[in-house]
Amino acid sequence: MVLASRGWPGWWTVGWVTLAMVGGRTCAMATNRVVDRIIDARNPRTAGRHLPRGVLRAVEMKALAAAGAVLMGVAAAMLNPLCLALAPLALLFLVGYSYTKRFTWTSHWILGFTDGIAAAGGWIAVRGHFDAPALVLWFALTVWIAGFDLIYACQDVGFDRAHGLHSVPARFGIPAALWVARLNHLLTAAALALLGVLTALGPVYWVGWLVVVALLVYEHSIISARDLTRLDMAFFNVNGYIAVVVLVATVGGLWL
Repeated sequence: MVLASRGWPGWWTVGWVTLAMVGGRTCAMATNRVVDRIIDARNPRTAGRHLPRGVLRAVEMKALAAAGAVLMGVAAAMLNPLCLALAPLALLFLVGYSYTKRFTWTSHWILGFTDGIAAAGGWIAVRGHFDAPALVLWFALTVWIAGFDLIYACQDVGFDRAHGLHSVPARFGIPAALWVARLNHLLTAAALALLGVLTALGPVYWVGWLVVVALLVYEHSIISARDLTRLDMAFFNVNGYIAVVVLVATVGGLWL
């Protein structure tokens, strides 16, 4: 939104985009929990989630997912015709992603592509059409999220193989998965650099870009095929820092 408007997009846009995000994410996460509830119950890492423990019922999560989808649709309608027209397609990916691990190890990139829809959605919410920077940011999100999802999937290799679930670590092994993750994060850095060029962001952005590169290097330095003990640090903490740095660098680059 900030990039598309070259500044503050206005409260109307920010408000409805935020509600669309809340609705879309709620629909996706609730659907994921319902679809995976039997698998989650069998996996020691996820057996403590609400549905396997019986704290919540599947019908309640389905209702929550439906409410999220409705909220996203209403918010899209309040933004512009293109957002409304594309909202059902976005919801298809948000719901459909949860099934992909059952039949393809490319699910990491499908997840990244699905989350990347948010970048395109924020852009067209402001401009009402696509432009090259939105597509570059979409690509950056696709490979960034796929990269750290590849890392995250390394902890479930044994379970995935035993239950016929598909992932790069389960199919090709943990060392190969970590190398593919590095390649994806190299592409992330390249895409963010291209974004800075296309949008003519200033020095502050490039300082932020260097910080992001350093964080990506650090993320991969603290894990290896022989030692995944700091996987949660790499997955949750470092990527959270990267998200904040990119936002601050973008706003700062535009401001200055």
